[in-house]
Amino acid sequence: MKINEILNKTHHRPWSIPQETWKFYQEWNRVIFLHYKVNVKDLLRFIPEPLDVDLFEDEAWISLVGFDMKNIRPKNLPSFNLISNFYELNFRTYVRHKGKSGVYFLSIEASKKISVALSKKLSDLPYRFSNIKRYSGNFSVKNEAYGDEFMVNYEPKKRIDDKTELDVWLTERYALFQDTPKSVNKFEIHHLPWDLQKTAIDKLKVNYSRFNFLLKENPDLIHYSEGIQVVAWGKETITG
Repeated sequence: MKINEILNKTHHRPWSIPQETWKFYQEWNRVIFLHYKVNVKDLLRFIPEPLDVDLFEDEAWISLVGFDMKNIRPKNLPSFNLISNFYELNFRTYVRHKGKSGVYFLSIEASKKISVALSKKLSDLPYRFSNIKRYSGNFSVKNEAYGDEFMVNYEPKKRIDDKTELDVWLTERYALFQDTPKSVNKFEIHHLPWDLQKTAIDKLKVNYSRFNFLLKENPDLIHYSEGIQVVAWGKETITG
């Protein structure tokens, strides 16, 4: 779908798209979501002010999201396979700031060193290089420097025609928040609504030494999507 067509479809958004010109285009393909309920008190230690933990029916959530990043590029420039296409796993939670809900990244793994370096420089998002392998029904990550590992065998099932409020709450997020030593930043994004599928898993290994206390043996909810096209705006520093 053409970018202008995506930008013209906004009925599903909780707030208007920014008036400024968008800065980046990207695609998130073959997306596997593993969602976990967590104790909000355990999560608070990771959330910087002035952000607040976002809750669904008084419960906090974190998600592990693995996907193929494709064709990421600045506006008016083409994508380059060397840096624009890679595998990514992000470890995220859900936050709010001044009425806008979004995601906050606890960690992001990517499969290309040059993409990690460039992404960190441009966005200050917490990218780390990891060895990531993917084949049909399997997504695996190993970070040698930190000893972190992730592996899931999954099988997408039927399409979710009637998404629950929780399905929407966990996936329809139109802002990213991140802190640096000097500031807390926001990135506005836009995409069409997620087309989700029910998904089964038969093997799962998650070992993140910093976050293991947050994780249960099995996720509380799983989604799969063939993917979406995304436009993003530039970094905006936020205050209290």
